[in-house]
Amino acid sequence: MEKPSRLVIAVDGPAASGKGTIARALARHYDLPHLDTGMLYRGVALSLFRFGGDPGNVFEARRAVEALEQVDLGDEELRSETIGEIASRVSAYPEVREALFKRQQDFAGQDGGAVLDGRDIGTVIAPDATAKLFVTASPEVRAQRRFKEIEGRGIPVHLEDVLADIRARDERDAGRDSAPLAQAADAVLLDTSAMGVEEAIAKALEAVEAARG
Repeated sequence: MEKPSRLVIAVDGPAASGKGTIARALARHYDLPHLDTGMLYRGVALSLFRFGGDPGNVFEARRAVEALEQVDLGDEELRSETIGEIASRVSAYPEVREALFKRQQDFAGQDGGAVLDGRDIGTVIAPDATAKLFVTASPEVRAQRRFKEIEGRGIPVHLEDVLADIRARDERDAGRDSAPLAQAADAVLLDTSAMGVEEAIAKALEAVEAARG
């Protein structure tokens, strides 16, 4: 498919809502580069973890940002629950978010556009995006999805623990002072609780086409 001119798509939402799956599908459909901004924060978390830093120390978290270039963002360890928990904590620091801000804005500013997913794309990183989606689902549904994903990797886990982690992350993401998780006023709300993958992607494509035209 021929690239549309200057199409920037912002896909926001809480953990395990399906926003990453939707963002990747949109990027393929429109032949646009895609950035999972959460992986940047997970990269910082992995860097911090590897040098034994304290997630509760903002200065050590900021130091981990400087070592981000040494982290392979395709490393499977980035998707571990331990790294996800650290990422959720360090992403609350304004110093960390500011350090990663330009990298994300530059990605969104590429010729032709881009697709970015995260927590603050439509509100902070790309407030002038062509199309904005806020993808969500109930905490119970999201916990079940994450539970199946973790089990699929052969890691023993309890559903109750996953749900508690989902709720804790939601509270941190929505309650932080710097760029909290929030639906942009002009974003289309997409609740995937009762949707399969294909239906959710189709609804997202409809929303993007409506925004374009």
